Amino acid sequence: MNLLSNKEKSLSSEFIKNGYIIKKINDIKNLNKIRDIFENFLLKKIKINISKKNSIFDEFHNYIDQNKLNNFRLELINYINSNNNFRSYYYSIGKYYLDILVGNELVMQNNINLSIQLPNDSDSLLPLHSDVWSGDSPYEIVVWLPLVDCYKTKSMYILNPKYYNSLINKIRTNKIQDSEKLFKFIEKKVKWLNVKYGEVLIFNQSLPHGNRVNKEKSTRWSMNCRFKSIFSPYGDKKFGEFFSPITLRPMSEIGMNYELPNIEKDEKN
Repeated sequence: MNLLSNKEKSLSSEFIKNGYIIKKINDIKNLNKIRDIFENFLLKKIKINISKKNSIFDEFHNYIDQNKLNNFRLELINYINSNNNFRSYYYSIGKYYLDILVGNELVMQNNINLSIQLPNDSDSLLPLHSDVWSGDSPYEIVVWLPLVDCYKTKSMYILNPKYYNSLINKIRTNKIQDSEKLFKFIEKKVKWLNVKYGEVLIFNQSLPHGNRVNKEKSTRWSMNCRFKSIFSPYGDKKFGEFFSPITLRPMSEIGMNYELPNIEKDEKN
């Protein structure tokens, strides 16, 4: 018996069929707070006319040398994750959909990741992969949040679930290990995702996905963070090491801390 509401069933079916959902963000205030945190950092680090700050993300390639990008990105990742409110803002954006797709007792990745992909930058690529192939749990889900409009090669691609088995068979029968050859095999079957600023992408990280060289004229900015049910099986990324609980309910906390007393039986009985 499935007691989900019709809305929950519809969203679940869409996610299972496509391997992802792209939805308009209801909590736009927290998205703007996230963007403000980034803007404050950028305006301290680079010289830019304040009146042009609305385009600072799309035009970021005009303000940084490509060989300095990774160090800058790592510094920025540390900055956002040191903000006490950042994880709360991020979770609130995906909460409604996470409750339906994963559950309401969740663990969240300890550190939120950031991708910055300059136009024609071949050093910031994420080849075709499935996170589960490298040890992640198939129970994890990814909340992918852009700070700019992401489209075509400025975005990411994902393989439709209906083509997954044919890829696995190709790997097994031909023993292909090269990610580029695997991509060529499914290139016409992947879906490039169009995710605008103000929308959130939530996808099944078990499905092969990745990006290519950004051939568009502006810079891509996107964050990603993994969530899973606290009680579902873990992969190499463990509870307490990679994930921390964020919505543990009272009875689960009570149950997890309960110790059965050692009651000796009455010998007379």
